Amino acid sequence: MRVADNLRNIQTAVARACERSGRSTEDVTLIAVTKYVSPERAQEAVDCGIYHLAENRKEGLLEKQTILQDDRIIWHLIGTLQTRKVKDIVGKIDYFHALDRLKLANELNKRIEEGILNCFVEVNVSGEASKHGLTEDQLDTFIDALAQFEHLRVIGLMTMAPNTEDIDVIRHVFRRLRELRDQIRDRKISYAPCSELSMGMSHDYEIAVEEGATFIRIGTALVGNA
Repeated sequence: MRVADNLRNIQTAVARACERSGRSTEDVTLIAVTKYVSPERAQEAVDCGIYHLAENRKEGLLEKQTILQDDRIIWHLIGTLQTRKVKDIVGKIDYFHALDRLKLANELNKRIEEGILNCFVEVNVSGEASKHGLTEDQLDTFIDALAQFEHLRVIGLMTMAPNTEDIDVIRHVFRRLRELRDQIRDRKISYAPCSELSMGMSHDYEIAVEEGATFIRIGTALVGNA
């Protein structure tokens, strides 16, 4: 299907999820995850008015940016980042969704010469060994330690729910992330306002919206996977 058709379906689903949860669609930002598609397909998303684009890997990000030279695009890096690759992406992304260790935070901060990088701290709410991110018990200490990095701002938390058909399990993960977000937000930390929630992908974004997602990361359902 065309991206435009997929977008209409997603917008309808998001609107219904917002209605069910008493939210406004204006509070939900759609990110097109373009890691599996060509630059041409990504351009199709931009042509539909989707300016938030996300890549998982440095290589994909730089390739897309070389071709899609459009000042309206807001770039997100949503995958795990090795410290040795930080130097290649600093200054090229607007949001980083996978901050999960101090060594990485230090490297990012060291490489950023001016300005602020908006970051989501990744939390492994489900506890799955296959997933990256902090445990709940590590979160507060990690947030405290980020005070030393003047170029990083924690705007929210990010997680991925288990790949399961059990809606209750998925909902629990998203709801718990929202609770953790609220706890940090209520501390009123200047460098960690933590007002956002990056959660929800192609198979579970409606549940994520119902549970408070402000950024949803959609690939297959929006732009496909080839």
